[in-house]
Amino acid sequence: MKLESIGADISKAEVLNVTPHGFWLMVAEREYFLDFDRFPWFRRATLDQLFAVELYHKEHLFWPQLDVDLDLDCIEHTERYPLVAKQCD
Repeated sequence: MKLESIGADISKAEVLNVTPHGFWLMVAEREYFLDFDRFPWFRRATLDQLFAVELYHKEHLFWPQLDVDLDLDCIEHTERYPLVAKQCD
């Protein structure tokens, strides 16, 4: 038996746009804005590092070049995650 993909793959993450304040991320046809104040790990990232996002299990995001892991719940409900890591200089 051979398995085939039917339809478009919507289980992916994609950076859509980058601004001086943050970036827009599309995950499974939903857009999120990650601002650099709330997500400081991305502030000094290159475009190549930022755009190299991977999606696992439909809710886990990973940026391998930055060693950053985020769950969609953390992005959707920032009020539940009050701690913000400090950027090391």
